[in-house]
Amino acid sequence: MSNITGDDLALLQEAARRGGACAMGWFANPGEVTEKSPNHPVTKADLETDALLQSYLRSARPGYGWLSEESVDDGSRLTAKRTFVVDPIDGTRAFIAGKPHFTICLAVVENGRPLSAVVYNPALEELYCAKTGLGATCNDTPITCNPCEGLSGARMLAHDGLFAHKGWAEPWPKMHTGSRNSMAYRIALVGAGAWDAALTLQPKSDWDLAAADLIASEAGAIITDPHGQPFRYDLQNTVNEGVICAGPALHALILERVLTSRQSRQ
Repeated sequence: MSNITGDDLALLQEAARRGGACAMGWFANPGEVTEKSPNHPVTKADLETDALLQSYLRSARPGYGWLSEESVDDGSRLTAKRTFVVDPIDGTRAFIAGKPHFTICLAVVENGRPLSAVVYNPALEELYCAKTGLGATCNDTPITCNPCEGLSGARMLAHDGLFAHKGWAEPWPKMHTGSRNSMAYRIALVGAGAWDAALTLQPKSDWDLAAADLIASEAGAIITDPHGQPFRYDLQNTVNEGVICAGPALHALILERVLTSRQSRQ
């Protein structure tokens, strides 16, 4: 492992392993489930993992800002040069259901973009990592997205109901669809070439996206909002209206359909 005192990626890797061990301690029995807001469950595992990560990371980098799904955003991150963007357990519903599709998501962001990132699935022991300009890996093996160039037959991570909606300007062709509760995991799987694309038009927060954004990008994928714009992770508003992630050719085809359908409804 690299020197944690000076290497943000090594620090994130160690934090993810520690956070994963904490989460796995609750995996068989997540205990009481509460809702912090409608349709947003939280468990003691979420809170304990968040506390562990915050203590470990902020003690190592006291000057960095902090943005986490399970912590109050006091706005101080907006003036910090670098910020940790964290989701202690992305995919809480999968975690509660005992499905191995949740992740610990950690990124270091500067000037609105992630510099180092880790998405860790502790149940399956998959550690996705990336550093700007140095590519992306899963368990130290380089990964790259698929060069899929057509929608027909594409492997798409999205809810089936999305494509059946009557609001599309034209029907979608036959595709192989699937889903994972963790948005970050979906994006990482696209980066790894296990799936061709991930699409959602539901709101997603910065902590759902920042770490996976860098991993997919470094693996050669394009990841944008439904307008084709890249994400920024240094804004006061942390909610984004959707995600398109795929290799360059397929991303362009999906984006065209999304934009055409939106224009036809105006």
